[in-house]
Amino acid sequence: MPRVRKRSPQAAGRSGLCGYGFGQRRAIGSDTRLRSRCLWVQIPNLMNCPTPPLSLPAALDLLLHTLEPQAETEKVGLPLANGRILADGIEASRDVPPFASSAMDGYALRHADVLDEIPLRVVATVYAGAPWPHTLAPGQCVRLFTGAPVPAGADTVVMQEQVNREGDAIRIKGTIKPGDHIRPRGDEARQGDRLLPPGQQLTPENIGLIASLGQAHVKVKTLPRIALFTTGDELCPLDQEPACGQIYDSNRYLLKALLNEQGLEARDHGIIPDDPDTLRQTLLRASTGAAVILTTGGASVGEADQVVNTVRELGEVFFWQVAIKPGKPFLFGRVGSSYLFGLPGNPVAVSITFRQLVLPGLMRLMGRTPPLPFRCQAKTLTPLKKQPGRLEFKRAHLQVNEQGEPVVRAMDKQGSHQLSGFSEANALILLAPDCTAVAAGEFVTVELLP
Repeated sequence: MPRVRKRSPQAAGRSGLCGYGFGQRRAIGSDTRLRSRCLWVQIPNLMNCPTPPLSLPAALDLLLHTLEPQAETEKVGLPLANGRILADGIEASRDVPPFASSAMDGYALRHADVLDEIPLRVVATVYAGAPWPHTLAPGQCVRLFTGAPVPAGADTVVMQEQVNREGDAIRIKGTIKPGDHIRPRGDEARQGDRLLPPGQQLTPENIGLIASLGQAHVKVKTLPRIALFTTGDELCPLDQEPACGQIYDSNRYLLKALLNEQGLEARDHGIIPDDPDTLRQTLLRASTGAAVILTTGGASVGEADQVVNTVRELGEVFFWQVAIKPGKPFLFGRVGSSYLFGLPGNPVAVSITFRQLVLPGLMRLMGRTPPLPFRCQAKTLTPLKKQPGRLEFKRAHLQVNEQGEPVVRAMDKQGSHQLSGFSEANALILLAPDCTAVAAGEFVTVELLP
């Protein structure tokens, strides 16, 4: 019987590393001493195991401590770098901008000449990209446009709206200060400045910043290779007519879309029937070359739900079942060198567990500290009820009322099979495990959906 690494729910809950429940999470480094906090225990047949489900904070804490960031890196061109994780920090290879430039359309001049209140002679017109190769003499000025290099000798730019021009002479209206409307050399960054740290997830603005350094490629963390399949005799491919008792397989398409939001793709192994041998072979095949395996279904307690015991047979189960609704039958384990996330079969539970558990795990693998979800307090417009014992997520619509207060309304369709409840939802209401009811007008915790 294989050994399985498992932390007690009490120990995991005390650690406070998980802000996805109601605590806070601190950054997780690569310190292998964190491993010493895990206990090695023998797990019997998990279908009969009485171990209570982990709380969401404890489950995420264990998951993030078990996963190690991938070490592999690659160089990609900037057009392909959006959303990728930086492997190395970015330092300025030159001053940005490399010269002083005008922030306005106007005139470059010596501020001392303005104090003399003498008319200034316009000796040149300078455009962006075409510097004037001379030094400004006393009594002279240069007409220039936004982005144009400020000529040597000039220390101020006056806006054209503050100028009266007659022929080649100008007079200044109002007051101006030395250095007005000049972007100094190195105003953005000085050569050698650290601009972006390792582990930064690149945004379009980050990519523009890197391009401003003249850098066309960037070293990033390799994307995790992901294998995906769904399980269940009841599932039917979209190109076939479902038999009696079958439904179309929506979970694979849901998961692919959730992965695509993160710039990730998966190798699709299709629909796997409720057959232990087929499941075993598929898991072994999927684990070849994949860092992560995603499955849906087969992790509940029914006789046809085979995933948990098959993973235990082939590898390790780190934990099974989380005290959330929907999403209780969530499995985290390993087959070979591949981490496995076994998601529930109901599509709403797939979405919830992906966002709360799988996505932070994928970010960890990519070398990024998962950000805390944005949560706030809002008054509920609808009364809410639940059974105690699990953290419950209810799809909801968050808005601001006429008084400027955040208010939230729970959707009518809350079944874990009812994806239509997401159609108008922009948030999730979180009801604590010990909560049983919330009256309309009371405050609830709300998490914004992306």
